[in-house]
Amino acid sequence: MKNTLNYKGFLGSVSFSEEDNVLYGKIECTDDLILYEGNSVTEIKNAFKEAVDDYIEICKQTNKPCKKSFKGSFNVRLKPDIHKRAAMLATIKGISLNQLVQKAIEREIEAA
Repeated sequence: MKNTLNYKGFLGSVSFSEEDNVLYGKIECTDDLILYEGNSVTEIKNAFKEAVDDYIEICKQTNKPCKKSFKGSFNVRLKPDIHKRAAMLATIKGISLNQLVQKAIEREIEAA
């Protein structure tokens, strides 16, 4: 099951609130909180597109970048055994643990 929407290079989440009987989501990978909702699949898609268009316009007006910037580093938490096995594999391959993780992530992205 896919719980995301894509539009103009933006990624949006989709969730369901049983309590409110509504679909809702937010635009991901921005520095701002942009929410949208709808009562049907068509409504949530339209609300997402409208939220993206509005956000792009606001960013243009305020001369603010729309997309979140990424520095290229992040912490990864693993089970100690996985950490050990990954470090050993990196050593066997003659690469750093960072290189091993980067290659694994690149493979996952390419497979998607």
